[in-house]
Amino acid sequence: MKNQVSKKRKIYIALMRILMAICTVSTCALVLFLVIYVLVKGIPNISWKLLSESPSYLTGEIGILPDILNTIYIILATLVIVIPLGAGAAIYLTEYAENKKLVGAIEYAAETLSGIPSIIYGLVGMLFFCQFLNMQTSLMAGALTLVIMNLPTIMRTTQESLKTVPASYREGAFGLGAGKWRVIRTVVIPGCIDGVITGCILSVGRILGESAALLFTAGFAHAINGFLEGLGSAGATLTVALYVYAKEQGEFGIAFAIAAILMVLTLIINLMAVIVGRHFKKRRSI
Repeated sequence: MKNQVSKKRKIYIALMRILMAICTVSTCALVLFLVIYVLVKGIPNISWKLLSESPSYLTGEIGILPDILNTIYIILATLVIVIPLGAGAAIYLTEYAENKKLVGAIEYAAETLSGIPSIIYGLVGMLFFCQFLNMQTSLMAGALTLVIMNLPTIMRTTQESLKTVPASYREGAFGLGAGKWRVIRTVVIPGCIDGVITGCILSVGRILGESAALLFTAGFAHAINGFLEGLGSAGATLTVALYVYAKEQGEFGIAFAIAAILMVLTLIINLMAVIVGRHFKKRRSI
C-alpha cells in the first residue's frame, strides 16, 4: 500500500515539474518572440535622420527628435516632484506615524490608486489640471498626472525598503545619543538606499511606457522647445507618437522604429535597476 502511494506521489511530482517547465518555457518563448519581433521590424527603420530631425509637413519627412525631447522633459519633471513626495510620505508613515489605523488607511488608498487604469488618471488629469487649473494641454499637466500615478509605487517601494533595516541599527544610533532625523538620515536611509533607487528607476520605466494618460493631458504636438517652454506647451512623447503614427497616419515602419527604441530603453532601465541594486548591496555588505 505504501509503495502504491509513493508511486502515485512520484508520478504527481513528475507531472507538476513537467507542467511548470512547460509554463516557464512558454513564458520565456513569448517574451523572446515579442522582443525579437519588435527589434527585427523596427531596427531597419531607425536612422540618424529619423532621430535628429523634426517632422516636416511640407516635405512629408518624419523625425522623432521632438518626441524624444518631450519624453526626457516629462520624465525629469515627474521625477523631480514624485521622488520627494513619495519618499517623504514613506519615511513619515514608517518612522514617525504612531496611529496604525491611519497608516493602514493610507497604505490601502495607495494600493487602490496603483490598481486604477491609467486612462482614468488621464481623464481626471484633463478635467483637473488642464481645465480646472487652466494649464491647458501641456507636458506639465501630463507630468502632474504621472506624479499621481507613480506616487503609490515610489511610496510603497520606499516603505518596504525602510522596513528591511534592522531595528537594532536604530536602537544603537539612539543609544549613542542621535536624534530621530539624524538616525533616519545617517543610518536608515543609507541602509536601504538600494531598494529606494531601484524603485525610482523602475518608475522611470513606467513613465516611459505610459500613453493613455498622456493622450488626454500632454497632447500630440511635434515641436522642438526648450525645457521650461516645453513644459508649458503641448507635446507628444515617444509612446504617444507611436500611437499617432500607427493609428492616425498608418506609418507602421516609423511606429515599429519607435517601439524598438522604447523596447531597448526599457531593457536598459531594467538592467540598470538590477545593477544598481547589486552595487549597493555589495557596498552595504562590506
